[in-house]
Amino acid sequence: MILSISGVVLLGVVLFILCRKDGLRPLHAVVAMLFGFYLASTAIAPSIKAGGESLAGLLGGIKF
Repeated sequence: MILSISGVVLLGVVLFILCRKDGLRPLHAVVAMLFGFYLASTAIAPSIKAGGESLAGLLGGIKF
């Protein structure tokens, strides 16, 4: 749960930066948000979640 909340916050910050700096228009942001909501309700959503968790585990295991 914490990972998904932090992931949502991170993606929100990236989207905000893209809207402000790189010319991503608010309409494009709305389309991206709707795409994410619709993608979350498809059959591929568990695979995407598992891939994200695997990537987070990989990155979390890196020691500096």
